[in-house]
Amino acid sequence: MRKSHPVRRAVLAGAATVSGIVLLLSLKPASDPGSSAAAGGAAPPVAAQSPQGGRGAGAGTVTGDAASTQYGPVQVRLTVDGGKITGAEAVQAPKGGQSDQVTADAVPKLNRAAIAAGTADIDAVSGATYTSAGYKQSLQSALDKVAAGAAGSGSAGSAGSGTAGSAGQGSGGEDSDGGAQGTQTLTGAAAQTQYGPVQVRVTVSGGKITGAEALQAPKGGQSDQVTADAVPELNQAAIAAGTADIDAVSGATYTSAGYKQSLQSALDQAGG
Repeated sequence: MRKSHPVRRAVLAGAATVSGIVLLLSLKPASDPGSSAAAGGAAPPVAAQSPQGGRGAGAGTVTGDAASTQYGPVQVRLTVDGGKITGAEAVQAPKGGQSDQVTADAVPKLNRAAIAAGTADIDAVSGATYTSAGYKQSLQSALDKVAAGAAGSGSAGSAGSGTAGSAGQGSGGEDSDGGAQGTQTLTGAAAQTQYGPVQVRVTVSGGKITGAEALQAPKGGQSDQVTADAVPELNQAAIAAGTADIDAVSGATYTSAGYKQSLQSALDQAGG
């Protein structure tokens, strides 16, 4: 048989040693803490904290539920840092026709107001009643989500501190415990009027009316103008009063009566 040459054996042994070293180095774990992200691993999310109590120093974004309005949905997204609102934007807002100009004028003002107030208790922008009401409703939804996800959520019970009676719900004792459940959207029964049905939907949070809108209202002919003038005033009055005990709008007696009837029906659901 042919014998192996000593030099060839040495070369083969050296090559095997180098291959073994390369293999060991390739198995060494990366020490760069960012390597997992580079490999497609997601960093753990940072929990946002409630802007109401300033709990913790978390940061993050949260998007409220879309609020339907007569001119289209409104949806708000917040940036929260250190327990405070540091940014606000409308990811949805009415558009098309005159709504484009209304949105362009109103939304920046509403964003600034939300950051300044730190709550959904902000004033409506003149000339943008529906957009403002939808914005406040979605803003409150976002704040509720922040509060629900914050540490120490047991203190959230103070948000429903028995104010149901002042909201005209007729059962303050029952709702003083249930107020901590968060935001409720309640639709009243349609009230029939001489000119057509009126149906009201309200948003109740912490025992207070934070949003109101008319899902149905008289329309056609002169009713279109009466509805356009009266309903925004009735919505504002419902939010301000917190009850169905609101004044009728001049020139819209039937619409006002139907609105109040449907509003009371919605509030009765909250109380029951």
